[in-house]
Amino acid sequence: MNKQELVSSVATKSEIKKKDVEKIINCFTESVQEALIKGEKLVIVGFGTFEVKQRAKRIGRNPRDGSEIIIPATNVPVFKAGKNFKDLVNGRNENESE
Repeated sequence: MNKQELVSSVATKSEIKKKDVEKIINCFTESVQEALIKGEKLVIVGFGTFEVKQRAKRIGRNPRDGSEIIIPATNVPVFKAGKNFKDLVNGRNENESE
């Protein structure tokens, strides 16, 4: 699913105009980005958590000649799905017992 398909799906389900849904989705993604840039964690209960993790400096290999190269430390945005979301993706509903 791409962004336009998401906009269409949300517009259909919510009965809101596509242009308004697109504006909402744009605002949502901008807000997530702004929070992560500030170093904040964004938790959406029942869905998941967006946060920034530090990836340490490490040694890698140049694929052309096999020589060692230093890969610098970097910050990476990550998303961790919440339990309910994971269960839904795996075909389990929250009322089932394991």
